[in-house]
Amino acid sequence: METLHKGSEHRFGEIFRREMGISKPRSFTRRISASEVLVECIGLYGKLSGHAGCVNTVEFNSTGDLLVSGSDDRQVIFWDWTNKTKKFSYPSGHLDNIFQTRIMPFTDDRKIVTSSGDGQVRLGQVLENGQVDTKKLGKHNGRVYKLAVEPGSPHILYSCGEDGFIRHFDLRSNSATKLFCCSSFSGNKKQSPSSIGLNAIVIDPRNPNFFAVGGSDEYARVYDMRKCQCDASSNLDIPMNTFCPRHLIRTGNVHITGLAYSSTSELLVSYNDELIYLFQKNMGMGPTPLSTPSEDLQKLEEAQVYSGHRNSRTVKGVSFYGPNDEYVLSGSDCGHIYIWKKKGAKLVRLMVGDRRIVNHLEPHPHMPVLATCGLEKNVKLWTPMVKEAPPLPQNVNEIMESNRQGREDHSRVTLTPDVIMHVLRLQRRQTVAYIERRYNIVASESDSEDDEDTYFLGFSDGDASSEEGFTGNSRDCNIS
Repeated sequence: METLHKGSEHRFGEIFRREMGISKPRSFTRRISASEVLVECIGLYGKLSGHAGCVNTVEFNSTGDLLVSGSDDRQVIFWDWTNKTKKFSYPSGHLDNIFQTRIMPFTDDRKIVTSSGDGQVRLGQVLENGQVDTKKLGKHNGRVYKLAVEPGSPHILYSCGEDGFIRHFDLRSNSATKLFCCSSFSGNKKQSPSSIGLNAIVIDPRNPNFFAVGGSDEYARVYDMRKCQCDASSNLDIPMNTFCPRHLIRTGNVHITGLAYSSTSELLVSYNDELIYLFQKNMGMGPTPLSTPSEDLQKLEEAQVYSGHRNSRTVKGVSFYGPNDEYVLSGSDCGHIYIWKKKGAKLVRLMVGDRRIVNHLEPHPHMPVLATCGLEKNVKLWTPMVKEAPPLPQNVNEIMESNRQGREDHSRVTLTPDVIMHVLRLQRRQTVAYIERRYNIVASESDSEDDEDTYFLGFSDGDASSEEGFTGNSRDCNIS
């Protein structure tokens, strides 16, 4: 009640200042949209149903009156979200799950670019007759989770893929350009560095020459577009800066799933089965973090940490919320939507957003509205509509403790597929050698006893064949 009273005082004070002409209408809208009591009153406004698979991406257009979504069903749908109705849909032409849809700026919402699990980047062009013409712009070797559109440009976009390449697209031409391949920092003179599979790419809104990427290691890399070779003839994979929490440096057991830039160039980084970190520009470790002296690393200010959620089973995004990015948003494996205050990381709202997993949260460009999606086949809309700010759920501590325990348990047992296969082969060779020794020493033992030994060690011929064909990937959204 005290919190609500303070929030009411804040709102009445803002209204009084607006009516007296002390604050401008635009300033009033921005301040009231960022008030904590308004965020605490966010509730479910409605659901948009029409996809036949889990929805992986949503985005508002620049004016905020339309919403576009992409799904495992490979369809792109445009929504009139205020009326909760579908305007039109079209088949994207992709051969696999759509992971991102982006509306190109200043195209009257008629050009939509998409990326997918098939590695393709495609363009959908809405024609005058309402039909949609689609074509392939380029292709990566591996999945493409994210695209980055140059702010204010109707022509330029970038993609990053699991093959480690960053590609440049100009819709005025018919070709895609490889900029460079993002490489590991762990290479040495005897061994060339391996490529880093990329999951996220974002452009700094304050300086569109800078972009950040993150993927299959612990480092978020920031590059200067002006220093990139447009034909990849020489691999200029030299980041301008890198960011990583000190305790994750050289760990090698985490990777980045989501990135977001604030309006003031703060970089938000979400890690798989770890936490979310907010980096200021002065927290970087330079272009070569492994060569940075430890005493210099100790001098760096610690990043702000946001905890409580779980990011393990899918490639989750992360977002800012509020007119001045006053809040941080994330989905979770527990099906909840988490909203923290950016400053201080206080958890202010925890809502059930999906029966299984919430993957993506998209803020409205001008209003205190959210669109979210996950493993369910719909898009959910959220607005401040609850009359009284509800408290956090009674079991909030149990939810966060369960997520924390899951992260710790996973970190203790996480092994890469290569390591697992190596261990399995070693154990199988030891098993075969053991059986041969027993046969030579005790020739009178029966075949059935040999079978018992094999079973005891857990390796049969059927198991071995399945191990050799292991191709699993925990990041796939295989639930529909």
